[in-house]
Amino acid sequence: MVDGIVLMVEDNPKILDINRQMLAKMGLVVLTAKTIAETRERLAIAAPDVVVLDIMLPDGSGIEFLSELREVCDAPVLFLTAKTEQADIIAGLTAGGNDYITKPYDIDEFRARVMGFLQLVNSMKTKQVKTAPAPMASLLTTKELAIAVMAAEGTSSKNIAEQCCISDIRVRMCLTGIYKKLGLTDKKNKRAALAKILLPR
Repeated sequence: MVDGIVLMVEDNPKILDINRQMLAKMGLVVLTAKTIAETRERLAIAAPDVVVLDIMLPDGSGIEFLSELREVCDAPVLFLTAKTEQADIIAGLTAGGNDYITKPYDIDEFRARVMGFLQLVNSMKTKQVKTAPAPMASLLTTKELAIAVMAAEGTSSKNIAEQCCISDIRVRMCLTGIYKKLGLTDKKNKRAALAKILLPR
């Protein structure tokens, strides 16, 4: 089975949820962002193996952001966007995008393209998780990292379990281990402390 970290940048919550759940069921770690600002925060936490990038985002253009993204991340970028004009497709690919899918899209085709990129990445090198310089983040496994980010954002344990396709008990056990690794066992509001570490403002 191919493993890896996928960063999805999408401001449509329905599309984001459908794609996240589908990829998580395949055993992938899925980090999400709804804006360019949130994308920068995710990139400070972990380097993804594949980036799925929308173009029309609330705080800017995905195409224009790509040049900034490339300064810190060399992962394949798959544009997933409602912009269907040929000029837009050419602009996205010329800017450095590796592939381009227009909405509405076929979910099986989307999955196949993501998995194709992951297979390519994993065949070119022995996969090593790249974490942020922050020593706290580097202590976590990829699965723990995904759960920690969602918890820091205020996602309930039940919703984390649904998104990661694991039980509520596993989520609670994982969070306990995360708090221990990060030295947060004595904190009263552990999630708030977690947010200060993983989601700096």
